[in-house]
Amino acid sequence: MDFSHEFDEQRFFEIWTAVRIERPVNFSLFTFGDQKLPYYLVCGAAEPGSTVTIRKGEVSITRPMIITPDHMEPEFRNFFEEQEEADLAAFLLSRTAGFSNLKFSNTSGPERIVSDSIEEAVAKLNKQLDDEEEEHVAILSAPPGMGGIAIMRYAAERVWESAPGNIQELRERGFLN
Repeated sequence: MDFSHEFDEQRFFEIWTAVRIERPVNFSLFTFGDQKLPYYLVCGAAEPGSTVTIRKGEVSITRPMIITPDHMEPEFRNFFEEQEEADLAAFLLSRTAGFSNLKFSNTSGPERIVSDSIEEAVAKLNKQLDDEEEEHVAILSAPPGMGGIAIMRYAAERVWESAPGNIQELRERGFLN
């Protein structure tokens, strides 16, 4: 699919809001070094009333050791099952984010099929994580075929939300003088 046409703000909004971070995490990413972002992804059924899938995974974000030119693109490994989804992600990032030089790698386990709705599956996972007192695992949800976009949104939002603190730490260490 060719996404080189003009930016369609409405289409972007529809895609970005179709995926959800159901249980966010509230910690900042490391300024230096790598970071792991564990998650559960709940994907909707292709047909109404059908089963949904749950997959546990983890995104690794690697920060560059040497700063490279700004024209380098971010690298996403194992995020998207379809090339169309990868093209869409590249389109979105080229117009909305500036995280060149970062490398994102996604690993995930096998899918579990459950007969719950997305809402029921999310509620059960929330209860499980609450019982385990787990605060570092996010829960994401997505329509069928958009799981990679949900994972990308989660990773992107963690980077964006951590940026002010990361910049302050760089300033305190004398890197931005």
